[in-house]
Amino acid sequence: TVIKSKEYPPEELKNFSENHNVQSNDLTTSAKSIPFAKFQYAGLVWLLTGILGGLILFFILQQEDFGLYVLFFGSAIFGLLQIYAAYLTKQNKTGSGFISVLNDLYKMPKTMKQLAVVQFFSWFALFAMWIYTTPAVTHHIYGATDSSSEIYNDGADWVGVLMSVYNGFAAIMAFFIIWLANKTSRKQVHAISLSIGAVSLISFYFIKNPQLLLISEFGIGLAWASILAMPYAILAGSIPGNKMGVYMGIFNFFIVIPQITAAAILGFFVRSLFNGEAIYALLLGGFSLFIAAILVKFVDDKDA
Repeated sequence: TVIKSKEYPPEELKNFSENHNVQSNDLTTSAKSIPFAKFQYAGLVWLLTGILGGLILFFILQQEDFGLYVLFFGSAIFGLLQIYAAYLTKQNKTGSGFISVLNDLYKMPKTMKQLAVVQFFSWFALFAMWIYTTPAVTHHIYGATDSSSEIYNDGADWVGVLMSVYNGFAAIMAFFIIWLANKTSRKQVHAISLSIGAVSLISFYFIKNPQLLLISEFGIGLAWASILAMPYAILAGSIPGNKMGVYMGIFNFFIVIPQITAAAILGFFVRSLFNGEAIYALLLGGFSLFIAAILVKFVDDKDA
């Protein structure tokens, strides 16, 4: 052990000491709890938004779509959680994991906040695709109107093939985009991949030959591979090491939130705005990917 130990010059030891002190100061700063008044105000806003939204849906719009109610119910619950956090903070009971997670949520690094918005639009598009590809392809491309007909089953079977194609292609492209990101930049690769995915998803509206959808799936597979890799690679360089696990967990909120949002509003859109045409949900997903691609340009990639 003594033979293998490395000796450091005084200058390097001094730099290490200074960096250690900076990290210690960062830990002290991050340990400060969010003021209870901020929790209280934000909680009331979220709670009132959820309650008023639900009341408007029920009494004024007279909506029977329970998905929309889930969205406002979630808003109210999040508001109540923050009000409870305000109460605990006021009582100086800030040592719980619950308060810690909420504090970290408010103190997300700038890059993480920017990526959260990108993730929202990216995953919203994916959930739109997963939910509505089968009805969109079977009706818009195969012309099926009866879900028990043979032509509908043929279309649904072909959708299964398409889904396996984009997943398989994503597995291959995962290695390529890592190499390409090293040659260019992670932001550039992610923005281009999302744009190609957007064009591919929108192409479902214009393609009439089911076989040609395989080309679209290659583009979607590229976007899928990038969504699973690039945001996390960018995020890793922007969060403190002592909060890596916490922030990676919080970052997954922005996969669940668009899932809930898509489940809540897409059904209403298809029934009420799109006249039951599921293909427009895929178009909406494509435009959502375009928005995500544009927003990538504004993300601060510290390790770039």
